[in-house]
Amino acid sequence: MQPYNNCLMRILALVPGGIGDQILFFPTLDDLKATYPDAQIDVVVEPRAKAAYRVSKSVSDTILFDFSGSNSLADWGNLLGVLRDREYDIALSLSPGWGTGFLLWLSGIPTRIGFSRSSATERFLTQAVEFRPEQYEAAVYHDILKGLKIDKPLGELAVSVPTKDLEWADAERKRLGLQDGGYVLMYSGADTQKKGRLKSYPIENWQKIIADFKQKQPELPLVLIADEENAALVAELIKLCPGTKTSAPENMGQLVAMTAGASLVLTTDGAPMYAAIAAQTFTLALLGETEPAKILPKSDRVLGIKSPTGKMADIAPQMVLDRVWGG
Repeated sequence: MQPYNNCLMRILALVPGGIGDQILFFPTLDDLKATYPDAQIDVVVEPRAKAAYRVSKSVSDTILFDFSGSNSLADWGNLLGVLRDREYDIALSLSPGWGTGFLLWLSGIPTRIGFSRSSATERFLTQAVEFRPEQYEAAVYHDILKGLKIDKPLGELAVSVPTKDLEWADAERKRLGLQDGGYVLMYSGADTQKKGRLKSYPIENWQKIIADFKQKQPELPLVLIADEENAALVAELIKLCPGTKTSAPENMGQLVAMTAGASLVLTTDGAPMYAAIAAQTFTLALLGETEPAKILPKSDRVLGIKSPTGKMADIAPQMVLDRVWGG
């Protein structure tokens, strides 16, 4: 197919997954917007991922649909109605299911681009792009632009933080007494399980890491990031580690603004990790089964520590501290 010349168009992207998946898709959206600066770009995302688009500079609107849920025919019908009403010119789909391809075909969107994962899916597309899952995930997503003859190198993750979120972060740093220098942000991970494995790093390991920081750099402020999923764990750590501060950003803009002012973000796989990478803050990520090269960019500002067993709890605190202090 030939590249589009008319920038006055409506473009849709279907992006399953959580907040991290959305942020890894940002470079693709940014290149799409750079190519068609007057286009309206909307995304279909799961409710849990909508928060990411507070810091997107390229997306006009979000449409909510639970790709991973048990959707009824009425749910699919409602989404189909929205897509038909908006009369999109182009649809980019990251969804692997044939059902999504069928939906796009029914919608009448003339250009439908997705990955060549199966013949069942490809039959509903006008253009299928080679799927190369061995790459960095942001690069996997970026390949879909080849269906529009857009041949640009993958750029860095970039975000646009609302002014009021920057102002909130300034006030928060003042409240915590952080105006005069850097600080270390720590995110424990969600205090829940996924596939039988804890998504958080154990509290006793955090206690050892915090104690070592306080011994080596007693003047360096340590700030724990709290959210709905780890509030109890953070409260317990505050009791065990007096003098440690806590902050609870209420949205992605506030989170990015707080990570941007940090000297280091020490985090598990979660929204704070992607926020820190997008803010170009030095980031040390603790990972369980995930290969660092899949979700972390090649950068001297980002380092991943993968568990030797696939269980995050088995990353020894000393291994983390050796990376922090350069040992």
